[in-house]
Amino acid sequence: MIVKSLQDFLRNFFSNSGHHVFFSFLIAKVCSFLGSLLIIKLLPESEFGVLSIVLSVVTIFTPFTGFGSSQSLMRFGSISLDKDEKLKISSYFFFKGILFELILIILFLSVSVFYFNKYEDIFMIFLFCAVRLGGFYFLNHIQVFYRITGRNQTFAKINNVVNIGGLLLVLFLTYFFKFYGYLIAISITPYLSLLWLKKDIYSHRDVISGNYKEMWRYGIFTAMTSLTSDALYSLDILLLGFMLNENAVANYRIAILIPSNIIFLATSFLQSDFPVLSKNFKDKKFLKSYVVNFNKFFFPICLGILVFFYVFKKYIIILFFGETYVENTTLLMILSIGFTLGMLTRNLYGNLLPAVGKIEINTWLSIGSLLFLAVLAYILVPVYGVIGMGIAMTATLLISGLGYLFFFFSYLRKLP
Repeated sequence: MIVKSLQDFLRNFFSNSGHHVFFSFLIAKVCSFLGSLLIIKLLPESEFGVLSIVLSVVTIFTPFTGFGSSQSLMRFGSISLDKDEKLKISSYFFFKGILFELILIILFLSVSVFYFNKYEDIFMIFLFCAVRLGGFYFLNHIQVFYRITGRNQTFAKINNVVNIGGLLLVLFLTYFFKFYGYLIAISITPYLSLLWLKKDIYSHRDVISGNYKEMWRYGIFTAMTSLTSDALYSLDILLLGFMLNENAVANYRIAILIPSNIIFLATSFLQSDFPVLSKNFKDKKFLKSYVVNFNKFFFPICLGILVFFYVFKKYIIILFFGETYVENTTLLMILSIGFTLGMLTRNLYGNLLPAVGKIEINTWLSIGSLLFLAVLAYILVPVYGVIGMGIAMTATLLISGLGYLFFFFSYLRKLP
């Protein structure tokens, strides 16, 4: 299967219902943003602060949902060409994942003991969030099942219902029942996915062929990669807060907010194609053709974004954040360069490597990126202030992107 031209590349994307996936990710971004605004406006500062602490713990545990069972299902379900084998793999990970998810929830609840003495009733918040964590397991598994069976449109529909339904639940329950209304809303939202729980997802419990150890190893490495990748976008804030002050953090956060979110253009595209990429992980011509056409499509987009930001950078900051932050135009441009060029390297090859089964490379490069950012920030921030952090982040994105590129083409050269 070779993608011969950009036209074929886009036709395959649309025939694979990739546009549905793209818009579902866009809707998820918008709902997440609106949900954050709602709780800031509807909850008292003290309750919002305690909730933020627990949700930060949830963020750490979420990538390990089912101990990586859904990530393993995505990879090995995609490369299986036999429909019955896909169903067997799904059933295997469904029941094994439930067992591991229960262990994960117990570990999550055990973290609450460190907060008992400082925050009253925090265990109740942990309980609600534990229910939410369990819901994520079902949501992830159900969504992945529909993706590996080629039903991206159904995946997008589930994503839309969960995100839009969740936003409406948050609005309604928080407005009428305040803090506990919000906890109820976020805890039940992932379970809306159960509307799409079909018998095929869990009923084929025959023994599957394959290396179980390799399957679980892939899932755990994927979870670790997700955690360390997300940590990159927290470490910069933590370092600035430690090395400078809250004003520097505020200026940096508004400058990075838009650039860091535009990468969803590339990631949603790549995620919709992940099952196809996994299926063709040994097809050298297909992978080379995919890379060429991806760059043909996204290079003009990235260039257009950079030109747009350069011309309208002042107006963008004033429009979204007010004139108070208008002096951050240089920082906005530095970060825009890192994130837009990162779409062509870090995002592209960082998604291709897991698709071809080289997830451990992503894990080690993600850990290396954290160390590189910390060292560079330590050198640059004392000299250049918040601009130094922007340079450190951009350099980290570009250098790590070249690392992903190097290892992907090293893999490609070994293919016959």
